[in-house]
Amino acid sequence: MQRRAVAQFEQTVLPHLDSAYNLARWLMRNDQDAEDMVQEACLRAYKFFDRFHGGDGRAWLLAIVRNTCYTGLQRNRTHERVTYFDEERHDTPSDALNPESLLLRSADAQLLRRALEELPVEFREVLALRELEDLSYKEIAEITGLPLGTVMSRLARARKRLQQWLAPRLNEESPLEL
Repeated sequence: MQRRAVAQFEQTVLPHLDSAYNLARWLMRNDQDAEDMVQEACLRAYKFFDRFHGGDGRAWLLAIVRNTCYTGLQRNRTHERVTYFDEERHDTPSDALNPESLLLRSADAQLLRRALEELPVEFREVLALRELEDLSYKEIAEITGLPLGTVMSRLARARKRLQQWLAPRLNEESPLEL
């Protein structure tokens, strides 16, 4: 790669390494695996940088990180539990508190982390991209290759499951400050 192309690659990718690591950490559930996946994704991005035709470098890199993580998870499938969503079993009363209210009221950071790690990977992914990386639904759809409606549905289900996991634990544990 020419010196100018290397500089363009660095300008496109380097500002988004924290976001890339954050997504990889939530998908892989392990710091070391996340670092490996980001490194591998950066190598892939570098190798195929000539196919990047401008646009949102962050979304482009996060899509590569996502795909790299999913490939890594498939290789190590024994580490990932698959949990299917059952509407009847996982439904909560409409008057229950939403996750944001629960967290603002009394959740501690460790409890939230445990709750997020219990979610299936497809739910952790959309929550991390929306709530931690502050991406729009449209950007998440582009990164994940999912229809916009599926992104919205997964976010709603992820929030509901997060709420279901947190609610009983917040009632039984002594809450700590975030």
